[in-house]
Amino acid sequence: MLSVEEARTRVLSAFSPLQAEQISLIDSLGRVLAEDVRSRRTQPPVAVSAMDGYAVRHEDVAAPPATLNVVGYAPAGGQHDGTLAPGQCVRIFTGGPVPAGADAIVIQEDTEAEGDKVTIQVSVPQGHYIRPAGLDFQADEIGLTVGQVMTARDVGFAGAMNVPWLMVHRKPRIAILATGDEIAMPGDPLGPNQIVSSNSLALASFIRARGGEPISLGIAPDDREALKAMAEGARGADLLVTTGGASVGDHDLVQSVLGELGFELDFWRIAMRPGKPLIFGSIGETPVLGLPGNPVSTVVCAIIFMLPAIERMLGIQAARQPRLTARLKAPLGENDRREDYLRATLEHDDSGSRFAVPFAKQDSSMLSRMAKADCLIIRAPHAPAAAVGDVIEYLPIPDGLARV
Repeated sequence: MLSVEEARTRVLSAFSPLQAEQISLIDSLGRVLAEDVRSRRTQPPVAVSAMDGYAVRHEDVAAPPATLNVVGYAPAGGQHDGTLAPGQCVRIFTGGPVPAGADAIVIQEDTEAEGDKVTIQVSVPQGHYIRPAGLDFQADEIGLTVGQVMTARDVGFAGAMNVPWLMVHRKPRIAILATGDEIAMPGDPLGPNQIVSSNSLALASFIRARGGEPISLGIAPDDREALKAMAEGARGADLLVTTGGASVGDHDLVQSVLGELGFELDFWRIAMRPGKPLIFGSIGETPVLGLPGNPVSTVVCAIIFMLPAIERMLGIQAARQPRLTARLKAPLGENDRREDYLRATLEHDDSGSRFAVPFAKQDSSMLSRMAKADCLIIRAPHAPAAAVGDVIEYLPIPDGLARV
């Protein structure tokens, strides 16, 4: 059996960033930049006031109080034409352009106005409350970089840079094919030995949350021709993900049926728990990831293998998934030769210390445990027994699967 790290490396080697497409800025939330974004303007374009008050020459107010003549107004979006002469000032508002000859702003709270004159009560240095041109950014400056996932803040930043269009990586199209006579969709009539499908729904939601486009191919029965016909629907997808039919058994048809479509196996079986019977290969140019049928195994393998593949296609240079540390609140026995991913919740004490609480039962069919989990405790192969208070490593449940 392959190690988890070797299997993950081999999966990632099959993927590369998808081609770029141009989209409107308004549609860019969550998309991944395929090109750097350069500013199309300087911000602010000229020196502007940071406060409401009066634009003055600092030497005119060096010995307060000083009474000056108000010779104009400079609102945001407007300007005062002309150059200040000695003894003059301009009423100015936040964002208003600083008039020629002025070199400081006196806030209105430090003044007393009467008619067209104002008495300045304080002395201010040069540059006081003035935002110089280019304080925020300069024209042609790179503001957002390739590989960056656009947040709401980034959308606003790009707008401020006067950028209406962005080049982003195309969303990966991921086909999902559930298999098994025992599976039925929620709401469908159920036979006495059937279970309700959850894997394809969870995968589709996770794919969408992480920037992909899920394509549901439905549920294929344990019938060679039906499975083959439904798998044909994955042609043109960037990845085919199957659930179920990955282990050895009379009704596990995925490998053999996909073989009739040209499936080439890269590897099968990983030294991990849950998720041992995972398949990876390709049909022509389309990678195929065969996930186990147990719901928890499906979700865990999606986190470990499918998510990095999605990120690679989106142009996110995914490093090894972040491992954090916490202290155990329940003992763990020694591990066997498989890398173990234990579902657990997280707690914090008054000092902010973090504790992991593994569920007592870790059966890979228990989706209720997975739904309540905050993290996956990672146990290396042959890890010794761990006691309460020991430090362990864990993977946080990623966005799209995490509870808010």
